[in-house]
Amino acid sequence: MTEYIIICLAAFIASGLTFFSGFGLGTILVPVFALFFPIELAIALTGIVHFFNSVFKLFLVGRNADKTVLIRFGIPAVIAAFGGAWLLVHIPDAKPLFSYELSGKVFEVYPIKFIISLLLIFFAILDMIPFFNKFEFGKEKLPLGGILSGFFGGLSGNQGALRSAFLIKAGLSKESFIGTAVVISCFVDLTRISVYATKFVKEDLSNNIILIIIATLSAITGAIIGNKLIKKVTLKFIQTLVAIMLLIIALALGAGLI
Repeated sequence: MTEYIIICLAAFIASGLTFFSGFGLGTILVPVFALFFPIELAIALTGIVHFFNSVFKLFLVGRNADKTVLIRFGIPAVIAAFGGAWLLVHIPDAKPLFSYELSGKVFEVYPIKFIISLLLIFFAILDMIPFFNKFEFGKEKLPLGGILSGFFGGLSGNQGALRSAFLIKAGLSKESFIGTAVVISCFVDLTRISVYATKFVKEDLSNNIILIIIATLSAITGAIIGNKLIKKVTLKFIQTLVAIMLLIIALALGAGLI
């Protein structure tokens, strides 16, 4: 029962908060699920909750997606997500890059998460330094952003932060930014879940169906509240939120906390 309360509360809060930033639900839920399940199963369970939550948000804001960005960013993201997910399922666990002890607990930092951390810090700096406020990624950079976010999303579940880092600089309105992020998220989640499915049978997923349903409903409730607040926020607020969350998640990943 404890795991149900903790996971569902995390899903509700994260979904509401990340409705605007376009990322964070998966990044937050993976370590929460990992408190109670093996990491591979935690990533898979998070992927399912994330997918159904994204499908729900698709009906709410998907119509606002920018079609050009969907093609140039979304297609490379889906292809790269397949490759990342395949690596997660077939390659043995990597060894920690380094570890340290704090307050009697050992924290381990893995190469993939450390790389993601450095990338997120870079993009957070672009958002937080006034000189770069008007900087936008050209359309030619969108495929690269799709490849990075899709690959790391399939491999570690951390797709949204890199996606938002690129899309927030793509010259989109706040409605298009949120709608485009949701549509791409749905397709990437569907891709990686189809690969994770090869491991679901081994992990006996059926024992956790009730938890998945409740966690998904909690996330959807958070999304509904977020959607009601969307008209009250500005693009500047979203840009600031993205920058702050990029930095927080980057530092947490680099420190081995998530």
